[in-house]
Amino acid sequence: MAGPLSGVPLAFSWLTVLPVRGPSDIDRTAGRRAIAAAPLTGIALGIAATFLLWGTTSIGLNPYLAGLLTVGALALGTRGMHVDGLADSVDGLGCYGPPERAREVMHSGGAGPFGVAALFIFLGLQSVSFGVLAVADSPTQWIAVLVSVAAGRVAVVFACRRGILASSPSGFGALVADSQPLWAAIVWSVPLIATSAFATDRWWLGPLVTASALVISVLCVRHCVRRFGGLNGDVLGFALELTVTLTAVGLTLGL
Repeated sequence: MAGPLSGVPLAFSWLTVLPVRGPSDIDRTAGRRAIAAAPLTGIALGIAATFLLWGTTSIGLNPYLAGLLTVGALALGTRGMHVDGLADSVDGLGCYGPPERAREVMHSGGAGPFGVAALFIFLGLQSVSFGVLAVADSPTQWIAVLVSVAAGRVAVVFACRRGILASSPSGFGALVADSQPLWAAIVWSVPLIATSAFATDRWWLGPLVTASALVISVLCVRHCVRRFGGLNGDVLGFALELTVTLTAVGLTLGL
């Protein structure tokens, strides 16, 4: 498949558990196209999360349990890759030594104390935020869930923008780092931020929260790149979960 939609199958193959077959030969061109299509997976997962949250609360499940169930389903729906990247990145940021030492900690295969704490805090905040949104007496509440999940995938496009080099000549980072022109991230950001205006009762709050979450994610990725000597797949997971968390929490303001 060629053209602007050629990266969609690989994006869903990489970023979800859906049985979608990507290309047999994956090179940087395929990786670039897949990352450019990553927000589409966010839209699909966001819709699924919204329906799951709505459905479980509609049958009487406690909204905070429904929020936790939704966050768990998102983790399962993405093979746990993003939460693993979150834990590994925070462990790497929490250690001493040169970038090589930080990468060694990240690739050690287990979650350290910093990583475990990050998982508890980030996923807990997401679960509670989704629970708060689920019981909000507002027609905007479900749009907020969708925007939160989609925002994380737009952050991935920003993280792979030109000028952000990989930490290693092999691995996932080498396939996708330095692959996205800034305009590609902006093209996805504009409809996301516009949609977020309908995610709260105050039209200005959604765009402010979403744009702020993306900016914070960009700054945190920049710090990770300096600390680890470049971009890798774990940093992408960190950026994604950070952005989802900030957006979800921010969109509960005023409820």
